Amino acid sequence: MGVVNRTNDSFFAGNRHADLEAAMRALRLAVEEGADIVDVGGVRAGQEGAPVSVAEEIDRVVPFLEGARAAYPDLVLSLDTWRAEVARAAAPAGIDLVNDTWAGHDPELVRTAAELGAGVVVSHTGGLPPRTDPVDMSYGTDPLDVVRDVIVTLRRGAETASATGIPRERILVDPTLDFGKTTAHSIEVLRHTADVVALGYPVLQALSRKDFVGESLDLPADERLEGTLAATAVAGWLGATVFRTHDVRATRRLVDMVATIRGDRAPRRAVRGVVKPADEAPRPVSRC
Repeated sequence: MGVVNRTNDSFFAGNRHADLEAAMRALRLAVEEGADIVDVGGVRAGQEGAPVSVAEEIDRVVPFLEGARAAYPDLVLSLDTWRAEVARAAAPAGIDLVNDTWAGHDPELVRTAAELGAGVVVSHTGGLPPRTDPVDMSYGTDPLDVVRDVIVTLRRGAETASATGIPRERILVDPTLDFGKTTAHSIEVLRHTADVVALGYPVLQALSRKDFVGESLDLPADERLEGTLAATAVAGWLGATVFRTHDVRATRRLVDMVATIRGDRAPRRAVRGVVKPADEAPRPVSRC
């Protein structure tokens, strides 16, 4: 899932595309580098930056979605928003997925996604409202309390989405690292990706250049690629299948390699012997 931010204040300067033409160039590059899905957002996730009205958010994302659909009729288009009004305004562009990164803050959003025939991303934010940075968040004294809260919240959100009529295979669950979580929380949840996979829905991991990587390595956003790829490899090995990223080429190659090691994907060529097809079902992953 390639990311195109229609903002001038994204936390990662390398993905600020307030200008529509720049955003379209970023779209073309993401597709060329291997994105299966492109996710567009019009509001910075964190509390830094100016407020963005519904009308302004619509003005940012809808022209991009219209241009993207015209250029790539078969590309999966995802809209990153927490507002049902924005999703409805984007309907004529034919959005395929609503990425509700603020965990149902607007309860109408999941119903709107169902009405549009779109899938939905169910997220976990620890109950924080949109654009709130997590400071001193606590889920209890047991380090696994945050994992339990993530599992319960995602299960409940997925069941709500299913009740609106969205097919199970179009409901993605996202542990949403950094949102409502300290770095320690995010790392603990990442370690337990397999438990999220066990819910039985496709798992999205949005890891790209996030603060848990930056705090772990003491690095700014523009130096977090390697740390992001390490986290992506762990999530992929544990069964996550969709990866939201600012760095499509590197992530595409990494997840393809992890899939090959897992046995989910056959090597593309064989100089040293016959290529054996990947198993139809993934092999069980040993967890020590």
